[in-house]
Amino acid sequence: MALPIEISCSDVKAMLDAGEPLLLIDCREPEEHALVHLPAAKLIPLAQIPGQIEQIAAALPAAVVIHCHHGMRSLQAASWLRNHGVANAQSMAGGIDDWSIEIDPSAPRY
Repeated sequence: MALPIEISCSDVKAMLDAGEPLLLIDCREPEEHALVHLPAAKLIPLAQIPGQIEQIAAALPAAVVIHCHHGMRSLQAASWLRNHGVANAQSMAGGIDDWSIEIDPSAPRY
């Protein structure tokens, strides 16, 4: 059974807290990443995802979760990755903005 393409911030937080194998990708631009980021996230801007597919696929069977600002770019990235063989790629719904609201209110919003 396929995983849903979106995963909630709270589910990502639970995975991180449990120490589950997870490749967390921030697909925003470096300027956005500099404003606020999740320490566990690897910065791979959306346009660079195709060139990094081998490294992303090498993380399997770890979960692959992509996030952006509000969840649109990460949804594109997760969809693209799924279409190219990374079947467990998921987008963090609401992006880092929802993370700032739901999980870590000290994380700056922009």
